[in-house]
Amino acid sequence: MTQPHQATLLVELLTEELPPKALARLGEAFAEGIAQRLAALDLIEGELTFERYATPRRLAVTIRNVRPVAPEKHVREKVLPVSVALDKDGQPTAPLAKKLAALGFPDFSLNDLERAQDGKAEAFFLRYAAPGATLADGLQSALDETLAKLPIPKFMTYQRPDGTNVKFVRPAHRLTALHNDQVVPVSALGIDADDTTLGHRFLSEGFVQIQHADAYAETLLHKGRVVANFADRKEVIRTHLLAQANGDQVVMPEALLDEVTSLVEWPVVYSCRFEDEFLQVPQECLILTMQTNQKYFALTDANGKLRSRFLIVSNIETTTPGDIVEGNERVVRPRLADAKFFFEQDKKKPLAERVPLLANVVYHNKLGSALQRVERLEALAGAIAGLIGADATLAKRAARLAKADLITDMVGEFPELQGTMGTYYARHDGEPEEVALACSEHYQPRFSGDALPTTATGTVVALADKLETLVGIWGIGLQPTGEKDPFALRRHALGVLRILVEKQLPVDFVELLRTAYAQFAAVPNVADSTQAIYDFSMDRLRGLLRERGYAAGEIDAVLALNPTHLDDIVARLDAVREFAALSEAASLAAANKRISNILKKSEGSASGGVQAALLVEAAEKALHAQLEQVAPRVQTQLSARDYTSALTALAALREPVDTFFNDVMVNAEDPALRANRLALLGALHQQMNCVADISRLAA
Repeated sequence: MTQPHQATLLVELLTEELPPKALARLGEAFAEGIAQRLAALDLIEGELTFERYATPRRLAVTIRNVRPVAPEKHVREKVLPVSVALDKDGQPTAPLAKKLAALGFPDFSLNDLERAQDGKAEAFFLRYAAPGATLADGLQSALDETLAKLPIPKFMTYQRPDGTNVKFVRPAHRLTALHNDQVVPVSALGIDADDTTLGHRFLSEGFVQIQHADAYAETLLHKGRVVANFADRKEVIRTHLLAQANGDQVVMPEALLDEVTSLVEWPVVYSCRFEDEFLQVPQECLILTMQTNQKYFALTDANGKLRSRFLIVSNIETTTPGDIVEGNERVVRPRLADAKFFFEQDKKKPLAERVPLLANVVYHNKLGSALQRVERLEALAGAIAGLIGADATLAKRAARLAKADLITDMVGEFPELQGTMGTYYARHDGEPEEVALACSEHYQPRFSGDALPTTATGTVVALADKLETLVGIWGIGLQPTGEKDPFALRRHALGVLRILVEKQLPVDFVELLRTAYAQFAAVPNVADSTQAIYDFSMDRLRGLLRERGYAAGEIDAVLALNPTHLDDIVARLDAVREFAALSEAASLAAANKRISNILKKSEGSASGGVQAALLVEAAEKALHAQLEQVAPRVQTQLSARDYTSALTALAALREPVDTFFNDVMVNAEDPALRANRLALLGALHQQMNCVADISRLAA
């Protein structure tokens, strides 16, 4: 068949089973690497359009509108400076001839070169048309570069049939490269490309010939029994799981869906069961062991209670799945039995008796044992409870027990259950419900968007846990640097901020940091990093507020006052937003910026009060009179936390402020007049910035 000007290109690398947790990233990197490198060589006409494919045994990509040959490129290349290319008589030099030969144009004369200015000197330039890359050459280089840069978690070294050693993520067996219906002569990992691949290991007849690059996915689907597209296969699994649930809820986290999608090429869902006696174990344990160890999908009823039925995703379709179902039920039984055994053993020892054992667990070599940390948490929780009006006795008890489940058998097997198991064991021990809940709630929020603690005790211990980590780890010099944040201090800071802002807790953030630092009095390695942590946290707060839709100028205006009480941050932001919409806002913001600059230069000259007898100009008298009327209203609104009304009241100052700057010379020659006018501006500045620094709204 005649090769078209442009057509679809297919590239597929067939391998042994790829690591499932890396498959999605490998598939994306393979497809994007080849597509983008071909685009860089101008081998793709128009917009770059490609589709990724990734299965347990293959990485592939189809790219639209691929040219067999890239267009010619018109090149303008500098040859040599004129001073080097010509001798004193204006004749070509030997270096010029040598340079032209090196560029592949030995027969070019001076007349063939362009003489032009190059910076401060003249130079000769060569113009020529360079032939475009062929698809075979371009694809070969794209393959080589892409395979060399794949995000491979761990390499294997294996031997090809010809005896050569190859390093790759898994042994490769076949390479398919088709442009339209023509094989592109390339090779990779010691394999020459052809038009044949392999279908499903068990459900296909083996070799599958791809007649046309556009037919790749359809051919594999119908002849190879392979759903090649990762996203399509994932949705097939999701749809089949929901269909097999029969009205129950499927517990299917995206990470598990991704991993299972990476394990099968032809997904089929079957229903299995386990004995009801295992339902006596906390369902989080059962769900986690099914997900982690077996890649199964648990089912719950409409209220979230676990069923004794679960779903599996198989790579084999059969009309008699009895052996598959029975085999999976047999495999999961010992896992559930282990969970039941751990749970029963753990309940024999109360959490309170486990706390002293934390002395044998190192928290950090510079910060002591886990028990020493618990003692700091206990004291800090009691102090925080007093600040926010919570029950200090409950808070200290919860902080005492919060980490005890770390040395239980269940958490030792499943670290993800820390906190959750503490709540179960605390309830079993007869602890107050708030104490039990705090064992799990003190980890909240665990991630962006996670729920906050629901109880006062959980809130107190959550603050104590995060503040102790922030102050302690930062204090020994392990603050985040660049992308590195091994102790998740960014997450801890955001957790504290979210709790203070969203729960509107009337507590001073800096006081919390200082109270946390006080708990490290017996730890000489910890430096006081209160200011650094405050500044770090304010940067995190800026990002958090931007995510909630506030503009950068609005955030800057509020945070410019260096607030330590964060319970009214949102109210102040909303007030600033409403103020910015007023017609007077722009003028007042500009005036406030001007006042700020004047006061900075006055070096404290505005510290005194305004003396009415020294107001001589009509404009300054009018401004003072208006300020005297506005200030009480503003302060009343501030006391009521009605920040919108407080800022809106400032609108009445626009006209007298504008007139003042038009008619009054602030830096008068008379020192008394000058000081009085600066005092007037100082009083005005204080009122204008009562809610936020509105100068930050100026253009």
